[in-house]
Amino acid sequence: MPASSVEDVVHGILDAWNARDISRMLEHLTDDVEWYDPAMPDPPARGKEAIRRFSESVFVAFPDFAYEVRPPICVAPDGSRCAVPFRITATSTGPLVPPGWAPSGRRVTIDGVDVLDLRGDRACRIHTLFDLIPAAEQLLGVTLRPDPRTVRGRLLVGAQRVAAAWARRRRS
Repeated sequence: MPASSVEDVVHGILDAWNARDISRMLEHLTDDVEWYDPAMPDPPARGKEAIRRFSESVFVAFPDFAYEVRPPICVAPDGSRCAVPFRITATSTGPLVPPGWAPSGRRVTIDGVDVLDLRGDRACRIHTLFDLIPAAEQLLGVTLRPDPRTVRGRLLVGAQRVAAAWARRRRS
């Protein structure tokens, strides 16, 4: 598939996503689509119905969710795969189910890359890649990787050592 056609598929998916038109978005996916995303409770989502459920839960939790392409979209020479650098912005104003997180009212910005495999003029696999820790830190309002020279950092190291000792003891 030519690069321009691949970009048309990508923009079709993203325009529908940003318009909250899940049915239109699903038209750009194969029936056996798989979507891997670190934010999913049990990746991958397989099939359109699983993707519909995940998408609906995202829109409940983050009604202002916006997906922005950060060019360039990189297309494989044979048009079967592309990489789409993105920036997501969203505010946590509803529950995220699953896993059951309560809304925090915090705003999050996530940079990452979506890798799409294409079959014909539809995506058959989506692999979303981003660092989940900074996203969780923004949503939770806590630093999950504190500086080890701080009190919080030393407490975290101490907790890890206790957990490691307990794990070693259970194995013996």
